[in-house]
Formats: sequence, C-alpha cells, structure tokens
Amino acid sequence: MASISFDNTEFAFRYLSDAELRRSCRLFRMMSHPMLVQVGTTLIPWAMKVGLPISGLIRKTIFRQFTGGETLEQTAAVAHTLGKFHVDVILDYGAEGGEGSEDEYDHAAAEFVRVIDYAASQPNIPFMSIKITGLARFALLEKLDTLMHSKKGSLIKRYFCALEEITPQEREEWHRVRTRMLRICERAAKQNVGVLVDAEETWIQDPIDALVMLMMDSFNKEKAVIFNTIQHYRHDRLAFLHDCIEAGKERKFIMGAKLVRGAYMEKERKRAEKLRYPSPIQPDKAASDRDFDAGVTLCLNNLDKVSVLIATHNENSNLLAVQQMETMGIAFDHPHVNFSQLYGMSDNITFNLAQLGCNVSKYLPFGPLKSVIPYLMRRAQENTSVKGQTGRELKLILKEIRRRKGA
Repeated sequence: MASISFDNTEFAFRYLSDAELRRSCRLFRMMSHPMLVQVGTTLIPWAMKVGLPISGLIRKTIFRQFTGGETLEQTAAVAHTLGKFHVDVILDYGAEGGEGSEDEYDHAAAEFVRVIDYAASQPNIPFMSIKITGLARFALLEKLDTLMHSKKGSLIKRYFCALEEITPQEREEWHRVRTRMLRICERAAKQNVGVLVDAEETWIQDPIDALVMLMMDSFNKEKAVIFNTIQHYRHDRLAFLHDCIEAGKERKFIMGAKLVRGAYMEKERKRAEKLRYPSPIQPDKAASDRDFDAGVTLCLNNLDKVSVLIATHNENSNLLAVQQMETMGIAFDHPHVNFSQLYGMSDNITFNLAQLGCNVSKYLPFGPLKSVIPYLMRRAQENTSVKGQTGRELKLILKEIRRRKGA
C-alpha cells in the first residue's frame, strides 16, 4: 500500500515561514477557547456593522488565515505559493445573497464570470465555487422548494410543475436566475474551468439541485464542468447521489459530484424541531461518516461517468479513499478524482496528499472584508465545535515548530 502519513508536519507546513507558522499558532490558541469564540463571533459582525475600527485587527488574524485577500488579484500570491507544492486552488468569490436586488445578483454573476476568466489564465486554478443564493432571492428559492415538495415524480418533473404554479412575475424572476447561471456555465465550459455549486439549506435545496442537474445535462456531455455538492450529513443524500449518477448514465452526461459532510447541521435540526417535521440530518456522526465513505466508493466505482471532488477534513475518509484508489488500480492523479480542504485548515492532509501525487486543492475565498465576515465566523465556530479540530491543528503546528527548532 502507498505510504502516506497525515502526521508528517514537514510536508504539511513547508509552505509557511517560521513567522507565519507562529502567527497560525497564536490564532488557533485563541480559537481553542469556546467562550472567546462565542463572544467574538457575536461581537465582530455587530462591530463591523456599526463601523467600529476593528478591520485592521481582523485582516491581520482570521482574515489572513482563511482567505486569499480582498481582490482577485491578491489571491495570486497565495495561488503561486500553493502551486509550488503541487496544490491547486478553488476560487470562491464571497457573494452570499438572501434578499438582494436584481442589480446585485447581476453584479455577482459578472464577478463569477470574471473569476472564471482569471482562473483560466492561471496554471493551478481548475475550479471556482458559487452559491445560488448569490444569484437568486432566498424567498423565491424557498417557495419553489415548498411547491416541489408538494409534487410527486422525479426531481426535474417536480421542478417544472412548481414553475407552473408561481406568479408570472416570479417566473420572469426565475428566468433571470437561469440566465445568470447559463452565462456562468457557458463561460466555464469555454474556459475549461470547473464550477462547484455549493449546497445550501434543505428548504431551498430542491430547486438548486434541479437547476444544477439541467446545467450538467447541457454542459457535462464530454467533460465535467458543473459539479453539485452532496451533503452526507443528510440521510437522503447517498440515495440522491446514486440517482444522479444513474440519470447521468441515462442522459449521457458526466455527473460532477463534490462530496462533503455538511455545513448547516444545528440550524437544520432546530428548524425541524420548531416546525415539527422529521429532521433531514443523520441520527449521529457515525451515520454521516458511513454515508460519506459509501459515496466516495460509489463514485470511484463509476469514474467513467462521474468526476468526484472529495472535500473533507476527515483523515480517515481521505486515507480510505487513497487506499481504495490503490486497491482498484486508479492512478492517484486520475483526472476524475480530486481532493480538497479549506485554506488555512488541515494542511497536514492537503500537502501530504500532494506529496503522494494526488490531485488536491485548497478552497480559497476572497472578497471585501465585509462580504466574507459570515464565512470567517463559520470557520471560527467550526474549529471550536468540531470535536478536536482546533486541538489537532494546534498540536500539529506545535510539532512542526519543535521540529524546526531541533533541525
């Protein structure tokens, strides 16, 4: 079997200078205190909103750790550094919508196209990421989702039935959403850049899934351009992934699948309890782990019709995927198998996978500080709430600091 260890800190942190390593150490020390994170994630958005002078502090700490900069051009230095160690980049423009204006959605679409053009000009940026809530009104997505849940039949059949029941004004509004998405997908196909569509809350996900499926049917005939995100902390997603792969085989398109565990667990459970409907979330972490690993296996067994991005910080899942690839005789650099972790986290996984020869990337958000604050707050909360995450990061950083001192 291939020799890989996620404890190898020399490979994990060789892209960081001693000063940068110490800076990360200080940040993860702070994030190891749950009360401090809880207070910070409450006060920082408020302080930014009222205009308190804290931007400089944020830029020097959590913003520097987890993002590529405020402008597309500022990401170049990070991408170049990662590229020297055979790590690719997934660019993510920090546009998270909700109830924005049509002009704001049009601007976001234009920015996504600009990101695609920039990515195509760089040697190690094969993907970019988008959120449909950056292009569409949340309430419209929610209405479509509700209508789709009231219908029977396939995802696409329910989608078209739902469109017949919204108002003419809403239908025109949704047409503009589709037009924005088409513009993005057409440019991505032309520039050979993959588009990863983020998963969102379950109560708006069905119309997103349908829209992405239709885009894959149009643009993934010869290669995977469009990817949907499958959240395996939902108990129905493994079956959904299977259905998508089968639909791809039937319609003769390549299923682009970004596999994750998920990002909205507490919010989902609270909403289900409040509105008294069955929770869409797995009963426990073991079930999420089981379905995630089963999803990886399903994709690896169908690489002729699936292009998979294994996006996880779970060491066991990454190790299992590598072992399965070797057992199945799949080259580590197979064009339909990619791995990914968030920038600023789990360098021990990313850079050791790269050392092995796998296709691996860092998810690199960028954008004006104000627009990426929600993302940064989620990273702080995640590092505190995920069992052992901050402790693991800190332990590895301290190990590398000691190794360098003794070298």
